[in-house]
Amino acid sequence: MGHDTTFRHCLDIEWKASLTDPVREALLTRGQSPDLDSIRKLFPATSGDAAFDPDEIEAIAGKLKTIPEVDLGHPLLDLSVKAGLASVDATFQGDHPKYGVKGYAEDCHDGFPPTIIAAVDALSAWGLSSRARQLFRYWILSFVREDGTIDYYGTSISEYGQLLHTAACLEERAGIEGWWSDCLGPLNRMVEYLLDLRASAERDDGLIVGSPEADERDQLGKYFHNSSWVAKGFYRWADLCERQGASPSTAVEAVRNTANAIEADTLDAIRGCWPKDADDWWLPPRVEPLERPRCLTGTREASYTNYRYWPELLSSGILPRGMANRIVDARLSADGQFCGMTRFEGWLDDWPLADYLYGLWQLGRKRDFLLTLYGHVAYHQAEGHLTAYEQVTFPPGKEKAPYCLPCQLVAARAARLLTSA
Repeated sequence: MGHDTTFRHCLDIEWKASLTDPVREALLTRGQSPDLDSIRKLFPATSGDAAFDPDEIEAIAGKLKTIPEVDLGHPLLDLSVKAGLASVDATFQGDHPKYGVKGYAEDCHDGFPPTIIAAVDALSAWGLSSRARQLFRYWILSFVREDGTIDYYGTSISEYGQLLHTAACLEERAGIEGWWSDCLGPLNRMVEYLLDLRASAERDDGLIVGSPEADERDQLGKYFHNSSWVAKGFYRWADLCERQGASPSTAVEAVRNTANAIEADTLDAIRGCWPKDADDWWLPPRVEPLERPRCLTGTREASYTNYRYWPELLSSGILPRGMANRIVDARLSADGQFCGMTRFEGWLDDWPLADYLYGLWQLGRKRDFLLTLYGHVAYHQAEGHLTAYEQVTFPPGKEKAPYCLPCQLVAARAARLLTSA
């Protein structure tokens, strides 16, 4: 992709009002693959204050011994990965989690599951095994209650499944030393809690009723991403226990059978709720009726669907290929992204972007994957110190909401996939 007057003019024509991603459209028109250097030339860089002393981040990054070595072919991408990994220790207080800075450093946010999910995923993916095991053990022992629920004000049902998946990833990448024997009990209690929810759901259509996301915790419903991640979590738990010869309260085969049933019920419900017209982009995120939005930033529910509910449904991996591609195509045609980044109401919000990137990778949509990753690196991180704010304005980008760790770790998590390409 060349940085020339024609391309720039194409982007300047009402790009904020475009339902499609103007950068992606221009790339397709020219038949070119995304290139980080060229993408960085399109708009003014994001600016703002650093979340942490850049010298501190550089010092932490300099001590990291990753496996493999961070060498992705572009210095900015390498720095983004290292800054993310270094930000784990800068953000956490010892082993105790913090979501971010400013208001996000308040104690009420400490138990937010995506913080530990992102941290353990990133650390273990890059071979920082000891720290990943240490942080996961602390979190599970500190935030899982005796009844199996999470000690947080707005845990989504999907996050329980994601934590089970995280445990399985940690075992696969880093082994069980120092965490498995202590965490088996609390993880087992989480599974039993989810099984009870499923048992209640079987009286109806099998979909679990619950909170979809912390900010929307009062909007209880049968959300597809929630049930899909419970199914994924059960599959992963069953496999993990089988590998380790564990004997959980509910037998492995019973858990696996329940996962199969939840997956089937969820897919049946989706087929019943999504429009038959393949060109209709509004794919409701739940069974209960919602107002049809004019676009994906047209209502609050639509924005949440675009930025979190659809990406988590994608990353669960339960969707057949046609359904999964339909989600991506809907996002691309109805105001869902800009330069790969996620549109939310009138700004950009990328902290859950890793789920979308994982979904793109699973589908083999590498050009979309690269545009999304490069757009995030170029414009969701501030120039110079690379602080990733939770939300930013359209270019010229400014901080809309403070730094948070899951957003800072998007590049580290997604870019690791490129080393296995």
